[in-house]
Amino acid sequence: MSFFGNSAINRVNLHYAIQAIAAGAGGVFVLAFLLKAGVSVPVTLLAQAGMIAGRFVLRPIVPPLAARFGLKPLLIAAILLEAAAYPILSFVKGPDLILLIWCVVAALGSVLYWTCYHAFFASLGDAEHRGGQVGAREAMAAVSGILAPLIGGWVLVNGGPIILFAAAGVLQALSALPLLGAPNIKVASEAPGAYRAARLGATLMVTDGIFAGGYHYVWMIALFVSLSESYAAYGGAMALAAAVGAIFSLVIGRHIDAGFGRRALVVATIVSVGVLLLRATSLETPWLAVTANALGALVVALWTPALMTPVYNLSKASPCPLRFHVATEGGWDLGCGGVCLAAAGLMAAGLPLSTSILLGLAGSLASFTLIWRGYTARSWA
Repeated sequence: MSFFGNSAINRVNLHYAIQAIAAGAGGVFVLAFLLKAGVSVPVTLLAQAGMIAGRFVLRPIVPPLAARFGLKPLLIAAILLEAAAYPILSFVKGPDLILLIWCVVAALGSVLYWTCYHAFFASLGDAEHRGGQVGAREAMAAVSGILAPLIGGWVLVNGGPIILFAAAGVLQALSALPLLGAPNIKVASEAPGAYRAARLGATLMVTDGIFAGGYHYVWMIALFVSLSESYAAYGGAMALAAAVGAIFSLVIGRHIDAGFGRRALVVATIVSVGVLLLRATSLETPWLAVTANALGALVVALWTPALMTPVYNLSKASPCPLRFHVATEGGWDLGCGGVCLAAAGLMAAGLPLSTSILLGLAGSLASFTLIWRGYTARSWA
């Protein structure tokens, strides 16, 4: 498999796999834990929207920091900040000051991490093997996440949130180790035209953020409620989804590299819309909700390479990959944060969670239109 020949990307993907264990054991329980801690569904959605808004506001600090230190040191610092956010979360007792502190720390870690991570991955990767490299990343993350939710749910029930989130924080910090041997990527202090070159990528990520808001964040809350707020059942559902996702990720990425990007896009969109509709209609039937959640892993395996292959290739070809992802991540924040805010309002107005899940449809269909046009107008896969 030629896409494994890039040792730097292999290091980045190994980091991502270790981080996926932390996310699977701890991260997937964040919104569920807030609900158990006495935070209402609308306020939980508001907290998520507030954290995303914090990311958006803080994003301008990233380019000057990266220009001074390079991407790798900043990425490692972000990993450690995200690790610190986990134990803070365990002390939340409702809509209190600790919740606000967690939102601030999580926003700072997240804005540094995802902006630098995407620029790092785009800069080190190979355009001709991009789909395979993204697919390998998602497959490794899925494999890493199969047992993690089961273990996380068990620890949360038997050991409590302090032990679980402390362990997740340690795992998150350890995920920085593979990056120590990776090359640093320098960032220019100025890059004329960088943000203009990111307009298409940013628009794409707005649509993906809209999709993620309904499909992922609202769904995670809805699934936990549907499973009678059982940590064990919720962890089992997440583990099943990870197992399904691990099977498909590599195949889809290589399909794109072989020149079938538009075909992969069509399949990804049909599946994502179908699963989104199933999720919205499954909440009254727990076994159907678990099935819809497992099928969601197929959507990730299909959709992520179809979306991120063009985004990463546009990024690498731009005047500055970091500034490109400052713009694209800002676009994602607008889309996802807006959906979380809208969902909080809909819930407060008495509408069911299924209504908010369906908000993601607009993002999926808009993404399809933009990417299809891109494959028609240029070769970016």
